[in-house]
Amino acid sequence: MYGWRLALCVALISLLCMGLQSADKKNLVTEIPVVSIKGPIGPAVSKQLMTEINTANQQNNSPIIIITIDTPGGLVSSLRDINQTILASDIPVACLVYPKGARAASAGTYILYACHVAAMAKATTLGAATPVQMGPSPDKISPLKKGEDAQPENLAPSAMEKKVLNDAIAYIRSLAQLRGRNEEWAELAVTEAATLTAKEALALNVIDLIAASPQQLIESLDGKVIELGDVKITLDLKDAVLVNKQPSWQNQFIATITNPNIAYILMIIGIYGLLLEFYSPGIGIAGITGAISLIIALYAFQMLPLSYAGLALLILGIVLLITESMLPSFGIFGVGGVAAFVVGSIFLFDTPQPQFQVSPVLIASIAFVSILFFVFALGYILRMRNNAVVSGQEAIIGADATVIDDFDGQGFVFLNGERWNAISPQKLTKGQTVTIIEINGLSLLVSIVEPKEASNGTHSQ
Repeated sequence: MYGWRLALCVALISLLCMGLQSADKKNLVTEIPVVSIKGPIGPAVSKQLMTEINTANQQNNSPIIIITIDTPGGLVSSLRDINQTILASDIPVACLVYPKGARAASAGTYILYACHVAAMAKATTLGAATPVQMGPSPDKISPLKKGEDAQPENLAPSAMEKKVLNDAIAYIRSLAQLRGRNEEWAELAVTEAATLTAKEALALNVIDLIAASPQQLIESLDGKVIELGDVKITLDLKDAVLVNKQPSWQNQFIATITNPNIAYILMIIGIYGLLLEFYSPGIGIAGITGAISLIIALYAFQMLPLSYAGLALLILGIVLLITESMLPSFGIFGVGGVAAFVVGSIFLFDTPQPQFQVSPVLIASIAFVSILFFVFALGYILRMRNNAVVSGQEAIIGADATVIDDFDGQGFVFLNGERWNAISPQKLTKGQTVTIIEINGLSLLVSIVEPKEASNGTHSQ
């Protein structure tokens, strides 16, 4: 009787074990995170890369991390953060300049040198790692360019430029030494903005291999020995699955607000909103919008290379424009305000990278709108505040009214087309004009208007 029940239990247990084994096999699939650098390297890019690398190290379930690169360069601060995270990683990091037509210029070259594995796809380039505020030094000019094409001596780099250049050279040479790559060419990439194709880079020991895609890269790296600090590890990448890591909504938000043009617009909206709320108090929409925009702008500024001198000039320009709207000075404050506003906007971000500067077209547009806003709109608001009151109790007292019928003590008068109850200590006649002295509940206390005697400056005889 119990035999069939026992057989059923055994069958169910067997099916459960098979399901668990299948789940374990699925969990044993090797996943390799793939993070992409596309476009200028800024705070949003560095935050995403650092987050993905740190997450992979904490979970410790990936044999390698792949970074695909296609960048014209970026901020030094963001570059340093990325490279520090790569150098501290307990999991090998492979960089691939991808897809075809991509480049690892400027900051991208430093990242490529920092990675444990450097690879490029065909028809890609790297190099041009000279600090952007520098040009090739006169003593580095090729002998073929001596003579008429040679740079004049007055273009020799300053002491500060030499410090920046030497620091960049030392930094990229240290990365080359760490990874056993070509130091001499690394220095040329900084001093002479040298560039290489994928085939040339492989021949000069600048990269480790050429791969057409991330999938081909892991196939080529399977079984390779990688030096990870003082330890050598053998990569086992069979049946590995590539997982593309997309930016989170936080990273997308940071990427949006750290766009210099967006941050600049948010700051202007914040200032305008607070000024409108201050000069024309209402239900608070302008003030709330301005406060939120200004806080977001300040958050973006602390991640960007903000120039405090530029910010001070911009604020000075706004103050002068406000002064022009309040105290007309025949344009002196207005012209000075526009000049300070424009110069401050140009130098708002302390970087020669064009990707992290405010667009000149945007600056000109905002300057024009600012002139209209401060000189006309704000001036109009201030004039409206000084106008006489035309409604309410303040508008009634002192106004003239007309007596409807004769009365002595209490009667009725017309005021602005309305019939009012009136009280007067004097006897009034129909059609007589009276002045409202006081409002007592729903009654008006009125008095006779004394006629003004015209004076022509002559005396009757």
